[in-house]
Amino acid sequence: MNSIVERLKEVRSQIENACQQCNRSPDSVQLLAVSKTKPASAIRALYQAGQRSFGENYLQEALSKQQELKDLEALDWHFIGPIQSNKTRDIAAHFAWVQSIDRVKIARRLNEQRPNSLPPLQVLIQVNIDDEASKSGVAPDEVAHLAASIAQFPQLTLRGLMTIPAATTSAKAASESLSAMQSLYSELASQYPTVDTLSMGMSNDLAPAIAAGSTMVRVGTALFGARETT
Repeated sequence: MNSIVERLKEVRSQIENACQQCNRSPDSVQLLAVSKTKPASAIRALYQAGQRSFGENYLQEALSKQQELKDLEALDWHFIGPIQSNKTRDIAAHFAWVQSIDRVKIARRLNEQRPNSLPPLQVLIQVNIDDEASKSGVAPDEVAHLAASIAQFPQLTLRGLMTIPAATTSAKAASESLSAMQSLYSELASQYPTVDTLSMGMSNDLAPAIAAGSTMVRVGTALFGARETT
């Protein structure tokens, strides 16, 4: 697992360098390790190296890892995948964050099913910034309505926005998408005092996302290596 620890150091260095390039503090950007399809042993190795926040896309896989890693304290689990109605109860009970809310129905179910013994679920609205049919998320002009609904749910705390921009070879198109997200985020933050998180940027676009104002980057491949294929 030494290679994973070395990759963690490299990713942290990339974040620090990207922040320096745009005169931001490295502390202003959180690293979320996207651990989907990777074994619990890899998560444990990163935990021992100081990483605490992990993102999972698949519920049953995540629950299995959580059980295997239950001896670790202060693990911060984020659900970042599409959400089906029949999965909301387990998501509400076993995650600290949900980054992929795109419907009032899902928000309502998460609110109703969040155990009272736990603090409110920290949530992000997923935005389909490039209007891709293959991706989940609300259209930019639907953000305000969904945010207003979430703000009424006592077991949810609205923290901001998440997006997965379209893969493109055009630096201009990518920059426009990132800039549009930053504008949406700034508008939302001006209306809701709890909003402080813009989850944007992955292994291949970490630096431009940080330059555009991202406060959380979701990194999988650069930490764990390529996803397993079957």
